[in-house]
Amino acid sequence: MKPIRLLLTFLLALSTAGCGTFVAHSIARAPNRYPTWLAPRPPVTLAFNAKLLTNFPAQFVEVGPPPARLCYRLIDPADYQMKVTVTNWMARRQKDYYFTFKATVPAPTNIWTAAPRGTVLLLHGYGLAQFSMMPWALRLAQDGWRCVLADLRGHGDSTGKMIYFGLVETNDLSQLLDKLTGNGQLIQPVDVVGESYGAALALRWKGVEPRVQAVVAIAPYASLSNSVINISSEYAGWFPEFIIRSGLKKLPELLQVSANELDMTTVLRRKPVVALFITGSEDKIAPTNDVEELEALASPGSKIMVVPGATHEGLTYYFPELLPVVLPWLDGRK
Repeated sequence: MKPIRLLLTFLLALSTAGCGTFVAHSIARAPNRYPTWLAPRPPVTLAFNAKLLTNFPAQFVEVGPPPARLCYRLIDPADYQMKVTVTNWMARRQKDYYFTFKATVPAPTNIWTAAPRGTVLLLHGYGLAQFSMMPWALRLAQDGWRCVLADLRGHGDSTGKMIYFGLVETNDLSQLLDKLTGNGQLIQPVDVVGESYGAALALRWKGVEPRVQAVVAIAPYASLSNSVINISSEYAGWFPEFIIRSGLKKLPELLQVSANELDMTTVLRRKPVVALFITGSEDKIAPTNDVEELEALASPGSKIMVVPGATHEGLTYYFPELLPVVLPWLDGRK
């Protein structure tokens, strides 16, 4: 698994230090347009056979504007018998994780196969792709949900030259729901589980899409600029911060919005929603205080869960801690 790859922006910006417009374009550039060999060493490794995805045929939907094609897969309820083991250790003063996932695929049917509980869309983090949420898809499908894995615009096998930090992506996701509905594949209720960038999209989407019911937001950022600075500090502390800030200053102009429209605090002040917020006590990208601020802005009925010892990169896969909270949350909002 590759971590959030905004570091690529910083490496490319070296040739044009001081050029805020260049850095802004680099931040908004689709992550799948960067060469993968530039990605930093991942602090999280997901150990499962990449061929696992091929058991679930890739499907596509045209979205826009701007035009793009999203790749998605359906994982239907079955007895996948998924098991998770984890090893963690300290390396270079950083906590590293090795998550091993084992599942039976193709899987025998279970009581939910013929009548799923509903549909759950799983939204990955920045620079990742649908494979990073595959463990959640198998586990939730095992519990009765039809799961939809999607490569977000500019990620994985989806197209799109730029990303828009939710300003366009929420419309993409609604068009994906339309496609599922037209194909007879959408089963109500519709819930969303997102991590990091995907968590921020889930919160935005809930505010504009009435078909979305329950939302689980794992490590969402409160301020986009702060999260980018935090990523730089964590992965490239040697890089001059003023160059990053010059790009962040130009980013709203590039996306044709005011700066605060990129922050989730603004989104939730304007349109509070009910959500389950999950944060790790050792998260340095979206610190617990930031997630607590978002939960305070959310609608009554929202909840927050703090996972002791979890980092931003590892939090999503703390299944023993998360499942007892996430499963009832999804089921309870039917």
